[in-house]
Amino acid sequence: MNGVRSFFSGVADRYRALPRWARIVLILALVVVVYLLPILNPPFITTQDSDFGAVLFLCALYALVAIGLNIVIGYAGLLDLGYIGFFAIGAYTVGVLGSQHGKLPLLLCIPAAMLVTLVSGIILGAPTLRVRGDYLAIVTLGFGEIVRLILVNGDALTNGSRGISNIPTPPSVVLFSLPHLEWNGLVATLNLDNTSKAFEFSVTDSVPYYWLALTFVLIVLFLDWRMQNSRVGRAWEATREDEDAAELMGVPTFKFKLLAFATGAAIGGLSGALFATKQQFINPDNFTILYSVLFVAMVVVGGQGNRWGVVVAAALLTWAPEKFRFLSDARFLLFGIALMALAIFRPQGLLPPRRSVRAKRADEVAPDQIDAEGVARV
Repeated sequence: MNGVRSFFSGVADRYRALPRWARIVLILALVVVVYLLPILNPPFITTQDSDFGAVLFLCALYALVAIGLNIVIGYAGLLDLGYIGFFAIGAYTVGVLGSQHGKLPLLLCIPAAMLVTLVSGIILGAPTLRVRGDYLAIVTLGFGEIVRLILVNGDALTNGSRGISNIPTPPSVVLFSLPHLEWNGLVATLNLDNTSKAFEFSVTDSVPYYWLALTFVLIVLFLDWRMQNSRVGRAWEATREDEDAAELMGVPTFKFKLLAFATGAAIGGLSGALFATKQQFINPDNFTILYSVLFVAMVVVGGQGNRWGVVVAAALLTWAPEKFRFLSDARFLLFGIALMALAIFRPQGLLPPRRSVRAKRADEVAPDQIDAEGVARV
């Protein structure tokens, strides 16, 4: 593991040593490649047994979920095991307002879904965030299951287990068409019969939905970066590390915990809204408690508190089961073994935050190398 860690540290050091303009160009080039992934169909990445565009859409959707949950777990240190509840509320808000009880366009349904889930987060968080640790995990676990039971039994509002269909799609605006690449070994050719139109949203082509979800991911990543590097982010970090000490230093911890909870809920609602418009049909079986476990696994595997880590983990945990679909049920056994190995050999996650790495290195320094102020002197 030391070799892997040294490799990634070397890559990071070389990136930080680049001039500012070079880093911007590199980031833009990477973003363009990520947008074009379903068009390029890279041989070692594409999924042979599943629609590659649909798989990439799920990767982007769950990356959005992981970013929202990372705010709650990674930044504020609140263990939320019922995040699927906010995801479901966002999806059903779009279904109810856009199809079941109204005909609102999707452009109005998405902000409404975020607002409803934000208010739901405040209503849930106001009484429950006064408890900590395992007690909060139990309360949120119950919340996720309560939401599902309400969806099953609320026939008048949610149509019960029959679900909601004909959910509105985004308005289509055809700007241009891109032909897909086909690979014969290492030789690529253009397939003019297989094209994706930007942005024509239909049930036969998932690529425009992937581009839409990826755009939301980039916007939320930017806002996440701004929040983490602000006074709010520092208050979340202080609350997570030692809530009592933060309170003594004048940080209103309950207020900031509630802000993290509500922000995470709103992002969960946005994710659910995108899921509903892509599926165009939802029912309570889409929102079981197992998804909450999967969402928490994405944050833990990626590295709690590192936005890039949770994005990579969300994409990996979504893509891998589809890539190895030919293994049938054996892929889930291998998936579990890989997670156990990760928990044993790299418990801090694939890409832990830099502060965690620095803290671990400091712990590894002999006590006589730590000065009176608690700073490691190597």
